[in-house]
Amino acid sequence: MPLNRRTLIAASLSITFVLAPLTSVFAASPAPAKGEHGMVVTAQHLASEVGIEVLKKGGNAVDAAVAVGYALAVVYPNAGNIGGGGFMTIRFKDGKSTFLDFRERAPLAATKTMYLDKDGNPVKGASLDGYLAVGVPGSVAGFEMAREKYGKLSRQDLMAPAIGYAKDGFILNQGDAASFAGSADRLAKDPAAAAIFLKPDGKPYGVGERLVQPDLAASLAAISEKGTDAFYKGAIADAIVKASGAKGGILAKPDFEQYAVRELKPVTCTYRGYEITSSPPPSSGGIIICEILNVLEGYPLSYLGAGSAETVHVMVEAMRYAYVDRNSALGDPDFVDNPVSKLLDKAYAKDIRDKIDPFRAGVSQDLMPKGFGESKETTHYSIIDDAGNAVAVTYTLNGSFGAGVVADGTGILLNNEMDDFTQKPGVPNLYGLVQGEANAIQPKKTPLSSMSPTVVAKDGKPFMVIGSPGGSRIITITLEAIINVIDHGMNIQEAIDAPRIHHQWLPDKVYVEPFGLSPDTEKLLAGMGYHLDLADQTWGQAAGILVGGKSLAEIEKGGGARYNGAIDSRAASGEALGY
Repeated sequence: MPLNRRTLIAASLSITFVLAPLTSVFAASPAPAKGEHGMVVTAQHLASEVGIEVLKKGGNAVDAAVAVGYALAVVYPNAGNIGGGGFMTIRFKDGKSTFLDFRERAPLAATKTMYLDKDGNPVKGASLDGYLAVGVPGSVAGFEMAREKYGKLSRQDLMAPAIGYAKDGFILNQGDAASFAGSADRLAKDPAAAAIFLKPDGKPYGVGERLVQPDLAASLAAISEKGTDAFYKGAIADAIVKASGAKGGILAKPDFEQYAVRELKPVTCTYRGYEITSSPPPSSGGIIICEILNVLEGYPLSYLGAGSAETVHVMVEAMRYAYVDRNSALGDPDFVDNPVSKLLDKAYAKDIRDKIDPFRAGVSQDLMPKGFGESKETTHYSIIDDAGNAVAVTYTLNGSFGAGVVADGTGILLNNEMDDFTQKPGVPNLYGLVQGEANAIQPKKTPLSSMSPTVVAKDGKPFMVIGSPGGSRIITITLEAIINVIDHGMNIQEAIDAPRIHHQWLPDKVYVEPFGLSPDTEKLLAGMGYHLDLADQTWGQAAGILVGGKSLAEIEKGGGARYNGAIDSRAASGEALGY
Protein backbone atom coordinates (compact mmCIF):
# COMPACT_ATOMS: atom_id res chain seq x y z
CA MET A 1 0.00 0.00 0.00
CA PRO A 2 1.47 3.42 -0.90
CA LEU A 3 2.38 5.70 2.02
CA ASN A 4 0.06 8.66 2.54
CA ARG A 5 1.28 11.96 3.97
CA ARG A 6 0.23 11.18 7.54
CA THR A 7 2.06 7.86 7.44
CA LEU A 8 5.14 9.62 6.09
CA ILE A 9 5.19 12.02 9.03
CA ALA A 10 5.06 9.16 11.50
CA ALA A 11 7.73 7.24 9.60
CA SER A 12 9.98 10.26 9.33
CA LEU A 13 10.27 10.46 13.10
CA SER A 14 12.99 7.83 12.73
CA ILE A 15 13.95 8.04 9.04
CA THR A 16 15.64 10.99 7.36
CA PHE A 17 14.33 11.72 3.86
CA VAL A 18 16.41 13.45 1.20
CA LEU A 19 14.10 14.71 -1.49
CA ALA A 20 14.41 17.48 -4.05
CA PRO A 21 12.13 20.48 -3.55
CA LEU A 22 8.95 20.38 -5.57
CA THR A 23 8.07 23.16 -7.96
CA SER A 24 5.09 25.10 -6.65
CA VAL A 25 3.03 28.10 -7.63
CA PHE A 26 3.26 31.07 -5.27
CA ALA A 27 1.57 34.43 -5.01
CA ALA A 28 3.09 37.00 -7.32
CA SER A 29 6.19 38.74 -5.98
CA PRO A 30 8.36 41.24 -7.82
CA ALA A 31 11.50 39.86 -9.40
CA PRO A 32 14.58 39.94 -7.16
CA ALA A 33 17.10 42.71 -7.78
CA LYS A 34 20.13 41.53 -9.74
CA GLY A 35 23.80 42.40 -9.58
CA GLU A 36 27.11 40.94 -10.74
CA HIS A 37 29.52 42.83 -8.45
CA GLY A 38 27.65 43.57 -5.25
CA MET A 39 24.28 43.70 -3.52
CA VAL A 40 22.90 45.80 -0.66
CA VAL A 41 19.46 45.18 0.85
CA THR A 42 18.13 47.47 3.59
CA ALA A 43 14.83 48.68 4.99
CA GLN A 44 15.37 52.24 3.68
CA HIS A 45 16.14 53.02 0.04
CA LEU A 46 18.53 55.90 0.76
CA ALA A 47 20.63 53.66 3.01
CA SER A 48 20.75 51.03 0.26
CA GLU A 49 22.05 53.68 -2.13
CA VAL A 50 24.73 54.66 0.39
CA GLY A 51 25.90 51.05 0.65
CA ILE A 52 26.06 50.53 -3.10
CA GLU A 53 28.09 53.69 -3.59
CA VAL A 54 30.61 52.48 -1.01
CA LEU A 55 31.02 49.21 -2.91
CA LYS A 56 31.41 51.05 -6.20
CA LYS A 57 34.15 53.22 -4.69
CA GLY A 58 36.19 50.18 -3.71
CA GLY A 59 34.93 49.55 -0.21
CA ASN A 60 34.24 46.00 0.90
CA ALA A 61 31.07 44.58 2.44
CA VAL A 62 32.15 45.63 5.94
CA ASP A 63 32.74 49.20 4.79
CA ALA A 64 29.28 49.22 3.23
CA ALA A 65 27.76 47.79 6.41
CA VAL A 66 29.28 50.56 8.51
CA ALA A 67 28.14 53.29 6.12
CA VAL A 68 24.64 51.80 5.97
CA GLY A 69 24.48 51.56 9.77
CA TYR A 70 25.21 55.25 10.19
CA ALA A 71 22.88 56.20 7.33
CA LEU A 72 19.96 54.26 8.83
CA ALA A 73 20.45 56.17 12.09
CA VAL A 74 19.45 59.26 10.11
CA VAL A 75 16.94 58.10 7.50
CA TYR A 76 15.30 55.24 9.47
CA PRO A 77 15.11 56.71 12.99
CA ASN A 78 12.44 54.36 14.33
CA ALA A 79 14.96 51.48 14.23
CA GLY A 80 18.29 52.61 12.73
CA ASN A 81 20.51 53.80 15.50
CA ILE A 82 23.64 54.93 17.20
CA GLY A 83 21.71 55.02 20.47
CA GLY A 84 21.10 51.27 20.47
CA GLY A 85 23.13 48.20 19.58
CA GLY A 86 23.24 45.04 17.53
CA PHE A 87 25.10 42.16 15.95
CA MET A 88 27.21 41.69 12.83
CA THR A 89 27.89 38.29 11.24
CA ILE A 90 30.73 38.34 8.70
CA ARG A 91 31.67 35.53 6.33
CA PHE A 92 34.90 36.35 4.52
CA LYS A 93 35.74 35.39 0.96
CA ASP A 94 38.08 32.65 2.21
CA GLY A 95 35.26 30.93 4.10
CA LYS A 96 36.31 32.08 7.57
CA SER A 97 33.75 33.91 9.68
CA THR A 98 33.40 36.07 12.77
CA PHE A 99 30.72 37.74 14.85
CA LEU A 100 30.69 41.17 16.51
CA ASP A 101 28.48 41.73 19.54
CA PHE A 102 27.82 45.43 20.02
CA ARG A 103 24.55 44.90 21.86
CA GLU A 104 23.46 47.24 24.65
CA ARG A 105 24.58 46.48 28.22
CA ALA A 106 22.90 46.97 31.59
CA PRO A 107 24.21 50.03 33.48
CA LEU A 108 26.49 49.52 36.46
CA ALA A 109 23.70 50.67 38.78
CA ALA A 110 21.19 48.15 37.36
CA THR A 111 19.60 45.66 39.77
CA LYS A 112 17.61 42.47 39.35
CA THR A 113 14.47 44.06 40.80
CA MET A 114 14.74 47.56 39.34
CA TYR A 115 11.43 47.30 37.49
CA LEU A 116 9.41 45.78 40.35
CA ASP A 117 7.26 47.57 42.92
CA LYS A 118 7.39 47.00 46.69
CA ASP A 119 5.19 43.94 46.27
CA GLY A 120 7.48 42.38 43.67
CA ASN A 121 5.23 43.09 40.68
CA PRO A 122 6.44 44.72 37.43
CA VAL A 123 5.80 48.46 37.18
CA LYS A 124 3.96 49.06 33.92
CA GLY A 125 6.10 50.85 31.33
CA ALA A 126 9.17 51.16 33.55
CA SER A 127 11.33 49.00 31.26
CA LEU A 128 9.96 50.57 28.08
CA ASP A 129 9.58 54.32 28.50
CA GLY A 130 12.07 56.97 29.54
CA TYR A 131 15.66 56.88 30.71
CA LEU A 132 15.33 54.01 33.18
CA ALA A 133 14.69 51.74 30.16
CA VAL A 134 17.96 52.65 28.41
CA GLY A 135 20.84 50.21 28.07
CA VAL A 136 24.38 51.41 27.34
CA PRO A 137 24.55 51.87 23.52
CA GLY A 138 27.03 49.85 21.47
CA SER A 139 26.53 50.70 17.80
CA VAL A 140 29.28 53.32 17.48
CA ALA A 141 31.86 51.04 19.10
CA GLY A 142 30.71 48.13 16.95
CA PHE A 143 30.90 49.99 13.66
CA GLU A 144 34.32 51.39 14.45
CA MET A 145 35.74 48.02 15.47
CA ALA A 146 34.37 46.45 12.29
CA ARG A 147 35.85 49.21 10.14
CA GLU A 148 39.25 49.18 11.84
CA LYS A 149 39.71 45.39 11.74
CA TYR A 150 38.01 44.44 8.50
CA GLY A 151 37.24 47.54 6.42
CA LYS A 152 39.29 49.39 3.83
CA LEU A 153 37.98 52.96 3.78
CA SER A 154 38.32 55.81 6.27
CA ARG A 155 35.76 56.63 8.93
CA GLN A 156 35.27 60.04 7.35
CA ASP A 157 34.43 58.51 3.96
CA LEU A 158 31.94 56.09 5.46
CA MET A 159 30.17 58.63 7.67
CA ALA A 160 29.95 61.48 5.16
CA PRO A 161 26.63 60.34 3.59
CA ALA A 162 24.91 60.06 6.98
CA ILE A 163 26.18 63.46 8.05
CA GLY A 164 24.91 64.93 4.79
CA TYR A 165 21.40 63.48 5.21
CA ALA A 166 21.26 64.73 8.81
CA LYS A 167 22.53 68.23 7.98
CA ASP A 168 20.67 68.83 4.72
CA GLY A 169 17.69 66.58 5.41
CA PHE A 170 15.89 64.02 3.29
CA ILE A 171 12.43 63.84 1.76
CA LEU A 172 10.02 61.46 3.46
CA ASN A 173 8.21 58.82 1.43
CA GLN A 174 5.01 57.09 2.49
CA GLY A 175 6.75 54.45 4.61
CA ASP A 176 8.87 57.06 6.40
CA ALA A 177 5.86 59.24 7.17
CA ALA A 178 3.81 56.29 8.43
CA SER A 179 6.42 55.46 11.07
CA PHE A 180 6.29 59.03 12.42
CA ALA A 181 2.51 59.13 12.40
CA GLY A 182 2.29 55.89 14.36
CA SER A 183 4.58 57.16 17.13
CA ALA A 184 3.65 60.86 17.25
CA ASP A 185 1.93 60.69 20.64
CA ARG A 186 4.88 58.89 22.19
CA LEU A 187 7.48 61.24 20.72
CA ALA A 188 5.48 64.23 21.93
CA LYS A 189 6.13 63.20 25.56
CA ASP A 190 9.83 64.06 25.28
CA PRO A 191 10.48 67.73 24.36
CA ALA A 192 13.85 67.00 22.74
CA ALA A 193 12.42 64.18 20.60
CA ALA A 194 9.34 66.22 19.70
CA ALA A 195 11.52 69.12 18.57
CA ILE A 196 13.19 66.86 16.02
CA PHE A 197 10.47 64.54 14.77
CA LEU A 198 7.33 66.66 15.09
CA LYS A 199 6.48 69.98 13.45
CA PRO A 200 5.97 73.13 15.53
CA ASP A 201 2.22 72.44 15.58
CA GLY A 202 2.87 69.03 17.12
CA LYS A 203 1.93 67.06 14.03
CA PRO A 204 4.28 64.48 12.47
CA TYR A 205 6.10 65.19 9.23
CA GLY A 206 4.27 63.89 6.17
CA VAL A 207 5.00 62.53 2.72
CA GLY A 208 7.09 64.93 0.63
CA GLU A 209 8.30 66.93 3.62
CA ARG A 210 11.97 67.26 4.56
CA LEU A 211 13.35 66.06 7.90
CA VAL A 212 16.48 67.93 8.99
CA GLN A 213 18.44 66.83 12.09
CA PRO A 214 21.19 69.39 12.85
CA ASP A 215 22.00 68.09 16.35
CA LEU A 216 22.42 64.55 15.02
CA ALA A 217 24.60 65.94 12.22
CA ALA A 218 26.85 67.57 14.83
CA SER A 219 27.08 64.35 16.86
CA LEU A 220 27.93 62.32 13.78
CA ALA A 221 30.52 64.91 12.71
CA ALA A 222 32.18 64.65 16.14
CA ILE A 223 32.31 60.85 15.86
CA SER A 224 33.69 61.15 12.34
CA GLU A 225 36.47 63.40 13.58
CA LYS A 226 37.36 61.79 16.91
CA GLY A 227 36.09 58.20 16.65
CA THR A 228 34.54 56.30 19.53
CA ASP A 229 35.96 58.69 22.15
CA ALA A 230 33.55 61.36 20.91
CA PHE A 231 30.63 59.14 21.84
CA TYR A 232 31.86 57.26 24.92
CA LYS A 233 34.23 59.72 26.60
CA GLY A 234 33.22 63.17 25.38
CA ALA A 235 30.33 65.59 25.23
CA ILE A 236 27.82 63.10 23.83
CA ALA A 237 28.16 60.72 26.78
CA ASP A 238 28.09 63.68 29.18
CA ALA A 239 24.83 64.94 27.69
CA ILE A 240 23.16 61.51 27.84
CA VAL A 241 24.30 60.95 31.44
CA LYS A 242 23.08 64.42 32.45
CA ALA A 243 19.67 63.86 30.89
CA SER A 244 19.42 60.40 32.44
CA GLY A 245 20.17 61.72 35.91
CA ALA A 246 17.66 64.54 35.56
CA LYS A 247 14.86 62.30 34.30
CA GLY A 248 14.91 59.20 36.43
CA GLY A 249 17.61 57.12 34.73
CA ILE A 250 20.71 55.43 36.15
CA LEU A 251 23.26 55.86 33.34
CA ALA A 252 26.68 57.07 34.49
CA LYS A 253 29.86 58.10 32.68
CA PRO A 254 31.70 54.86 33.62
CA ASP A 255 28.97 52.91 31.78
CA PHE A 256 30.12 54.54 28.56
CA GLU A 257 33.84 54.52 29.34
CA GLN A 258 33.82 50.78 30.11
CA TYR A 259 31.77 49.65 27.12
CA ALA A 260 33.63 47.14 24.94
CA VAL A 261 32.61 45.20 21.82
CA ARG A 262 32.93 41.42 21.97
CA GLU A 263 34.23 39.46 19.00
CA LEU A 264 32.88 35.91 19.24
CA LYS A 265 32.85 32.69 17.29
CA PRO A 266 29.61 32.38 15.32
CA VAL A 267 27.24 29.47 15.77
CA THR A 268 27.45 26.99 12.90
CA CYS A 269 25.39 23.98 11.90
CA THR A 270 24.40 22.08 8.77
CA TYR A 271 21.01 21.58 7.13
CA ARG A 272 20.62 19.24 4.18
CA GLY A 273 24.22 19.88 3.13
CA TYR A 274 24.14 23.67 3.66
CA GLU A 275 26.27 25.35 6.31
CA ILE A 276 24.52 27.90 8.51
CA THR A 277 26.62 30.63 10.17
CA SER A 278 24.69 32.75 12.63
CA SER A 279 24.64 34.62 15.92
CA PRO A 280 25.92 33.03 19.19
CA PRO A 281 24.91 34.03 22.73
CA PRO A 282 24.04 36.67 23.86
CA SER A 283 21.82 36.06 20.86
CA SER A 284 19.57 33.04 20.98
CA GLY A 285 19.06 33.35 17.23
CA GLY A 286 21.75 31.13 15.77
CA ILE A 287 21.36 28.34 18.32
CA ILE A 288 17.58 28.20 18.08
CA ILE A 289 17.52 28.40 14.27
CA CYS A 290 19.97 25.49 14.19
CA GLU A 291 18.02 23.52 16.80
CA ILE A 292 14.81 23.89 14.80
CA LEU A 293 16.54 23.03 11.52
CA ASN A 294 18.09 19.94 13.10
CA VAL A 295 14.63 18.76 14.11
CA LEU A 296 13.09 19.55 10.72
CA GLU A 297 15.90 17.80 8.84
CA GLY A 298 14.24 14.53 9.77
CA TYR A 299 11.03 15.37 7.89
CA PRO A 300 10.44 15.48 4.11
CA LEU A 301 9.25 19.10 4.01
CA SER A 302 9.55 19.42 0.24
CA TYR A 303 7.19 16.47 -0.17
CA LEU A 304 4.76 17.62 2.51
CA GLY A 305 4.54 21.06 0.86
CA ALA A 306 4.68 24.68 1.98
CA GLY A 307 1.72 25.64 4.16
CA SER A 308 0.32 22.11 4.50
CA ALA A 309 -1.07 21.01 7.85
CA GLU A 310 1.68 18.40 8.14
CA THR A 311 4.46 20.90 7.48
CA VAL A 312 2.99 23.46 9.88
CA HIS A 313 2.58 20.76 12.53
CA VAL A 314 6.21 19.68 12.56
CA MET A 315 7.45 23.28 12.29
CA VAL A 316 5.36 24.38 15.25
CA GLU A 317 6.45 21.45 17.40
CA ALA A 318 10.11 22.10 16.57
CA MET A 319 9.59 25.77 17.48
CA ARG A 320 7.82 24.83 20.72
CA TYR A 321 10.70 22.67 21.98
CA ALA A 322 13.38 25.11 20.83
CA TYR A 323 11.76 28.16 22.46
CA VAL A 324 11.57 26.31 25.79
CA ASP A 325 15.36 26.02 25.57
CA ARG A 326 15.69 29.62 24.43
CA ASN A 327 13.62 31.12 27.20
CA SER A 328 14.93 29.00 30.07
CA ALA A 329 18.57 28.16 29.38
CA LEU A 330 20.25 30.94 27.39
CA GLY A 331 21.83 34.24 28.41
CA ASP A 332 24.93 36.43 28.27
CA PRO A 333 27.94 34.07 27.99
CA ASP A 334 29.90 36.17 30.49
CA PHE A 335 27.26 35.35 33.11
CA VAL A 336 25.65 32.06 32.00
CA ASP A 337 27.05 28.66 30.98
CA ASN A 338 25.03 28.22 27.79
CA PRO A 339 24.42 24.58 26.74
CA VAL A 340 25.43 25.32 23.15
CA SER A 341 26.86 21.93 22.21
CA LYS A 342 23.79 20.10 23.56
CA LEU A 343 21.29 22.30 21.71
CA LEU A 344 23.24 21.97 18.44
CA ASP A 345 23.58 18.18 18.68
CA LYS A 346 21.78 16.20 15.95
CA ALA A 347 21.11 13.47 18.52
CA TYR A 348 19.31 16.01 20.72
CA ALA A 349 17.15 16.94 17.73
CA LYS A 350 16.30 13.26 17.21
CA ASP A 351 15.24 13.04 20.86
CA ILE A 352 12.85 15.93 20.22
CA ARG A 353 11.46 14.27 17.09
CA ASP A 354 10.86 11.11 19.09
CA LYS A 355 8.65 13.11 21.47
CA ILE A 356 6.52 14.72 18.75
CA ASP A 357 3.13 13.09 18.24
CA PRO A 358 2.58 12.97 14.44
CA PHE A 359 -1.16 13.46 14.85
CA ARG A 360 -1.64 15.79 17.83
CA ALA A 361 -0.48 19.21 18.98
CA GLY A 362 1.91 19.34 21.89
CA VAL A 363 1.05 21.16 25.12
CA SER A 364 3.44 23.92 26.17
CA GLN A 365 2.59 23.68 29.87
CA ASP A 366 3.82 20.08 29.83
CA LEU A 367 7.29 21.36 28.88
CA MET A 368 7.64 23.82 31.77
CA PRO A 369 11.27 23.59 32.97
CA LYS A 370 11.87 22.72 36.62
CA GLY A 371 12.37 25.81 38.77
CA PHE A 372 11.09 28.13 36.08
CA GLY A 373 9.18 30.80 37.71
CA GLU A 374 12.28 42.19 20.39
CA SER A 375 10.11 44.36 17.90
CA LYS A 376 9.45 45.21 14.46
CA GLU A 377 11.47 48.28 15.37
CA THR A 378 14.69 46.40 14.87
CA THR A 379 16.17 46.50 11.37
CA HIS A 380 18.28 44.09 9.36
CA TYR A 381 20.45 44.56 6.30
CA SER A 382 22.35 42.13 4.08
CA ILE A 383 25.41 42.96 1.95
CA ILE A 384 27.80 41.06 -0.31
CA ASP A 385 30.70 42.49 -2.30
CA ASP A 386 32.49 41.57 -5.51
CA ALA A 387 35.05 39.41 -3.70
CA GLY A 388 32.34 37.36 -1.99
CA ASN A 389 32.61 38.84 1.51
CA ALA A 390 29.13 38.65 3.06
CA VAL A 391 27.86 40.71 5.99
CA ALA A 392 24.57 40.37 7.86
CA VAL A 393 23.71 43.06 10.41
CA THR A 394 20.75 43.27 12.74
CA TYR A 395 20.58 46.19 15.15
CA THR A 396 17.85 47.76 17.21
CA LEU A 397 16.38 50.36 19.51
CA ASN A 398 13.97 47.60 20.67
CA GLY A 399 10.57 49.36 20.59
CA SER A 400 9.56 51.88 17.94
CA PHE A 401 11.83 54.93 18.39
CA GLY A 402 13.32 53.11 21.41
CA ALA A 403 12.61 54.72 24.78
CA GLY A 404 11.23 57.74 22.94
CA VAL A 405 13.84 60.07 24.45
CA VAL A 406 16.66 62.23 23.11
CA ALA A 407 19.27 63.92 25.29
CA ASP A 408 19.27 67.66 24.58
CA GLY A 409 21.76 68.66 21.92
CA THR A 410 22.65 65.16 20.75
CA GLY A 411 19.86 64.36 18.29
CA ILE A 412 20.30 60.69 19.26
CA LEU A 413 17.28 58.50 20.01
CA LEU A 414 17.98 56.12 22.89
CA ASN A 415 16.98 52.47 23.16
CA ASN A 416 14.63 50.72 25.59
CA GLU A 417 16.59 47.48 25.44
CA MET A 418 16.39 46.80 29.17
CA ASP A 419 12.95 45.30 28.50
CA ASP A 420 14.70 42.31 26.89
CA PHE A 421 15.88 41.18 30.31
CA THR A 422 13.74 39.01 32.57
CA GLN A 423 12.01 41.51 34.83
CA LYS A 424 10.51 38.65 36.81
CA PRO A 425 10.57 34.95 35.88
CA GLY A 426 7.28 33.97 34.28
CA VAL A 427 6.24 37.54 33.39
CA PRO A 428 6.00 38.30 29.62
CA ASN A 429 8.06 41.11 28.08
CA LEU A 430 7.12 43.42 25.18
CA TYR A 431 7.04 40.46 22.79
CA GLY A 432 5.20 38.07 25.08
CA LEU A 433 8.36 36.09 25.84
CA VAL A 434 8.26 34.34 29.20
CA GLN A 435 11.87 34.00 30.34
CA GLY A 436 13.89 32.68 33.27
CA GLU A 437 16.76 33.44 35.64
CA ALA A 438 19.47 33.01 32.99
CA ASN A 439 18.38 36.36 31.55
CA ALA A 440 17.93 38.22 34.85
CA ILE A 441 19.27 41.80 35.10
CA GLN A 442 22.86 42.26 36.27
CA PRO A 443 25.28 45.18 35.87
CA LYS A 444 27.21 45.12 32.56
CA LYS A 445 25.15 42.15 31.39
CA THR A 446 23.73 41.96 27.86
CA PRO A 447 20.07 40.99 27.54
CA LEU A 448 19.25 37.86 25.57
CA SER A 449 18.35 38.66 21.98
CA SER A 450 16.53 36.98 19.11
CA MET A 451 18.46 38.89 16.43
CA SER A 452 19.74 36.40 13.87
CA PRO A 453 22.03 37.86 11.18
CA THR A 454 22.79 34.73 9.16
CA VAL A 455 24.95 33.62 6.23
CA VAL A 456 24.33 30.28 4.51
CA ALA A 457 27.05 28.57 2.45
CA LYS A 458 27.13 25.60 0.09
CA ASP A 459 30.27 23.74 -0.98
CA GLY A 460 32.45 26.38 0.66
CA LYS A 461 30.86 29.30 -1.17
CA PRO A 462 28.31 31.89 0.00
CA PHE A 463 24.75 30.88 -0.85
CA MET A 464 22.40 33.16 1.11
CA VAL A 465 22.53 36.21 3.39
CA ILE A 466 19.41 36.65 5.49
CA GLY A 467 17.90 38.24 8.60
CA SER A 468 14.97 40.32 9.77
CA PRO A 469 13.55 42.48 12.54
CA GLY A 470 10.56 41.16 14.45
CA GLY A 471 11.36 40.77 18.16
CA SER A 472 10.90 37.17 19.30
CA ARG A 473 9.73 36.31 15.75
CA ILE A 474 13.10 37.14 14.16
CA ILE A 475 14.18 33.53 14.63
CA THR A 476 11.18 32.03 12.85
CA ILE A 477 11.18 34.68 10.09
CA THR A 478 14.82 33.91 9.27
CA LEU A 479 14.22 30.16 9.60
CA GLU A 480 11.23 30.21 7.25
CA ALA A 481 13.10 32.17 4.59
CA ILE A 482 15.84 29.52 4.61
CA ILE A 483 13.33 26.65 4.44
CA ASN A 484 11.34 28.35 1.70
CA VAL A 485 14.44 28.49 -0.51
CA ILE A 486 15.99 25.12 0.30
CA ASP A 487 12.91 22.93 0.81
CA HIS A 488 10.13 24.63 -1.08
CA GLY A 489 12.00 25.91 -4.14
CA MET A 490 10.92 29.54 -3.82
CA ASN A 491 13.05 32.30 -5.26
CA ILE A 492 14.56 34.71 -2.74
CA GLN A 493 11.78 37.29 -3.12
CA GLU A 494 9.02 34.70 -2.82
CA ALA A 495 10.76 33.14 0.18
CA ILE A 496 10.80 36.46 2.00
CA ASP A 497 7.31 37.55 0.97
CA ALA A 498 5.59 34.24 1.81
CA PRO A 499 3.10 34.33 4.74
CA ARG A 500 4.58 33.37 8.09
CA ILE A 501 3.69 31.32 11.13
CA HIS A 502 5.21 31.57 14.60
CA HIS A 503 5.17 29.70 17.91
CA GLN A 504 7.33 30.66 20.92
CA TRP A 505 6.28 28.06 23.55
CA LEU A 506 4.32 30.56 25.66
CA PRO A 507 1.65 31.67 25.06
CA ASP A 508 0.60 28.35 23.55
CA LYS A 509 -0.64 29.81 20.26
CA VAL A 510 0.25 29.43 16.61
CA TYR A 511 0.43 32.94 15.20
CA VAL A 512 -0.55 33.10 11.52
CA GLU A 513 -0.19 36.05 9.17
CA PRO A 514 -3.23 37.14 7.12
CA PHE A 515 -4.00 34.53 4.44
CA GLY A 516 -1.09 32.48 5.75
CA LEU A 517 -3.01 29.22 5.75
CA SER A 518 -5.98 27.95 3.78
CA PRO A 519 -9.29 27.43 5.62
CA ASP A 520 -8.90 23.67 5.11
CA THR A 521 -5.45 23.72 6.70
CA GLU A 522 -6.72 25.80 9.60
CA LYS A 523 -9.46 23.23 10.25
CA LEU A 524 -7.00 20.33 10.14
CA LEU A 525 -4.68 22.08 12.62
CA ALA A 526 -7.56 22.97 14.93
CA GLY A 527 -8.58 19.32 14.83
CA MET A 528 -5.07 18.36 15.95
CA GLY A 529 -5.47 20.57 19.01
CA TYR A 530 -3.79 23.81 17.92
CA HIS A 531 -5.04 27.21 18.99
CA LEU A 532 -4.56 29.48 15.98
CA ASP A 533 -4.17 33.22 16.41
CA LEU A 534 -5.06 34.61 12.98
CA ALA A 535 -3.30 37.96 12.85
CA ASP A 536 -4.73 41.03 11.15
CA GLN A 537 -1.21 42.40 10.58
CA THR A 538 1.98 41.05 9.05
CA TRP A 539 5.32 41.00 10.87
CA GLY A 540 9.00 41.34 10.02
CA GLN A 541 10.95 43.01 7.23
CA ALA A 542 13.44 40.43 6.00
CA ALA A 543 16.36 41.40 3.77
CA GLY A 544 18.02 38.65 1.79
CA ILE A 545 20.55 37.84 -0.91
CA LEU A 546 20.83 34.60 -2.92
CA VAL A 547 24.06 33.85 -4.77
CA GLY A 548 24.16 32.26 -8.22
CA GLY A 549 20.51 32.63 -9.16
CA LYS A 550 17.16 33.82 -7.91
CA SER A 551 16.18 30.30 -6.79
CA LEU A 552 17.71 26.93 -6.12
CA ALA A 553 16.45 25.66 -9.47
CA GLU A 554 18.08 28.53 -11.34
CA ILE A 555 21.32 28.05 -9.41
CA GLU A 556 21.40 24.35 -10.32
CA LYS A 557 20.90 25.23 -13.98
CA GLY A 558 23.76 27.73 -13.78
CA GLY A 559 21.95 30.48 -15.65
CA GLY A 560 21.15 33.09 -13.03
CA ALA A 561 22.57 36.47 -12.05
CA ARG A 562 25.49 36.26 -9.63
CA TYR A 563 23.70 38.20 -6.86
CA ASN A 564 19.93 38.30 -6.33
CA GLY A 565 18.56 40.61 -3.66
CA ALA A 566 15.14 40.89 -2.05
CA ILE A 567 13.65 43.29 0.45
CA ASP A 568 10.47 42.24 2.17
CA SER A 569 7.24 43.46 0.61
CA ARG A 570 6.31 44.39 4.19
CA ALA A 571 9.08 47.04 4.20
CA ALA A 572 7.47 50.12 2.71
CA SER A 573 10.69 52.15 2.38
CA GLY A 574 13.22 49.40 1.70
CA GLU A 575 15.15 48.53 -1.42
CA ALA A 576 17.47 45.87 -2.78
CA LEU A 577 20.15 47.35 -5.03
CA GLY A 578 22.78 45.54 -7.04
CA TYR A 579 25.42 46.63 -9.51
